[in-house]
Amino acid sequence: MIMTPKIGLNLERNYSINFDLPERDRKLIKFIIIHYTGMKKESEALKRLSNPKSKVSTHYFIKNNGTVINMVPEDYVAWHAGISHWKNYKSLNKYSIGVEISNPGHNHKYKNFSQKQISSLTKLLKMIIKEYKIKRKNILGHSDIAPSRKKDPGEKFPWRKLAKKKLSCWYKISEKKIKIYRGKKLLSLEKELFLKNLYKFGYCKIKEKSFNQNISYLTKAFQRRFRQDLINGKIDKECLLISKNLIKN
Repeated sequence: MIMTPKIGLNLERNYSINFDLPERDRKLIKFIIIHYTGMKKESEALKRLSNPKSKVSTHYFIKNNGTVINMVPEDYVAWHAGISHWKNYKSLNKYSIGVEISNPGHNHKYKNFSQKQISSLTKLLKMIIKEYKIKRKNILGHSDIAPSRKKDPGEKFPWRKLAKKKLSCWYKISEKKIKIYRGKKLLSLEKELFLKNLYKFGYCKIKEKSFNQNISYLTKAFQRRFRQDLINGKIDKECLLISKNLIKN
């Protein structure tokens, strides 16, 4: 085990062969993408991330006990994001560092992330941000960049706590003030404004095919990030106010 002295992070190295050659230009690295493993057993997730047949991998894996495993060197492209979009970027593997956190996920008794995991993640994020000068608005969840396919890291992930440490984005409105608008219906033009706000923030524009279904996916991704106690895929005035505030800050 390696101790990084400046930040007190315990690191193990257990390299996967699942990555792209040659080395990438480090200037391309603009994002950090956070995932959960979504598997019943931590050991199974680690095996899958090293199995060539799985065609998936990650740069860092955070175990239940907080231990961090470096599985792909940062200079190489890991296979974690898949089909993905954010702002003008497509296929974010090339532009990002992936972090997988051990958690069974929505299909296997989704649970809270441990304090040890979040402590290690905080140290890891600070290390990566410092190295690549990554903006906190570019620290994203898998569901942000692939809302129709993914739910991770999900509504139990502590985005707000990270924002207080300047490690993610959050809105600047009191919850008491905005909760009174929960469930209040919007006019069609207001729904369009909500979507425009999301596109401006970075979410991918919805295509005409399966439009209504994709609106629900996109809204749920937004809610898992910014309104974690109610994920229903419905756009209401509370969602609109949060979206307005996000693009102001």
